[in-house]
Amino acid sequence: MIRAVVFDVGECLVDETREYGAWADWLGVPRHTFHAMFGAVIAQGRDYRETFQEFRPGFDLYEEREKRAAAGQPEWFGEGDLYLDVRPALAALREDGLWLGIAGNQTVRAGHILRELFAADVDLIGTSDDWGASKPDPEFFARVADVVPFEPGEILYVGDRLDNDIRPAVTAGMRTALIRRGPWGTIQHHAPDARRLPIFRLDSLAELPERIAKFNAVER
Repeated sequence: MIRAVVFDVGECLVDETREYGAWADWLGVPRHTFHAMFGAVIAQGRDYRETFQEFRPGFDLYEEREKRAAAGQPEWFGEGDLYLDVRPALAALREDGLWLGIAGNQTVRAGHILRELFAADVDLIGTSDDWGASKPDPEFFARVADVVPFEPGEILYVGDRLDNDIRPAVTAGMRTALIRRGPWGTIQHHAPDARRLPIFRLDSLAELPERIAKFNAVER
């Protein structure tokens, strides 16, 4: 049975459109041009950070984040950046008695924001900067398994990426759900592993409570 649900952050809970637009502005690149290159890099199976290199060779994302912060433009997201299905889905899953967590590749600053937004809604908030391990590193999912009070096979990890979320979570012995939204979820939707690996393929988190309930009814 599924007893715990752990969510990725970007393009799972948080719509990152505004933040990537801010990066385009920081680079001095038209937003539609930045987004087109971003999609092309992902479609080619490259690391999304190579997008920045296309416009500014030698670009250091961590260094530039600090420069943005110093210029009064720190990375930020708020209630208005959450997908509309997030709050209702979390409430329904909590009502069904499931243990809930959030764990993704996020900075310390983003971790503080997540705790302000979700501290009352979930049992755990963990980030790559907290743990010193980033997806898809197996150590990241080992940390998830360590902090969730259930066996890996009782954990459902929900994410939008095959490479960072679904494949490594399955390797760690977890069940997975792939949500189709954002650049990765859309571009990777028809890949063979997108059909083979996750137990659920979602268009909205609103589907999740019922899908889990039906799955657990069969497994019980």
